[in-house]
Amino acid sequence: MKEKLISFRMPVKIDKEIEELALQEDSDKSKVMRELLILGVKEKKLEQALKLYSQGKITLWKAARISDISLWKMMEILKEKGILLQYGEKELREDLKALE
Repeated sequence: MKEKLISFRMPVKIDKEIEELALQEDSDKSKVMRELLILGVKEKKLEQALKLYSQGKITLWKAARISDISLWKMMEILKEKGILLQYGEKELREDLKALE
């Protein structure tokens, strides 16, 4: 993976928590920060996909693709979060088109 050096301001409390995590994992702070950012991006993408899906703006298939997870995993997450499955003829047509 190609990397880019960036700098940003971070609250001191968060910086100390990252240092503690690095010590607990016997790792370096930069590695822990990269892992946290990757996890945060994945979580944010899932959050956005769930929001768009629950608003009826995207299909289940599209929500799974945005979140970079399988269709089955997305269905499990919807169930866990109590989001109703919205699947009708329109969604079926869109999903079949996406499979082509």
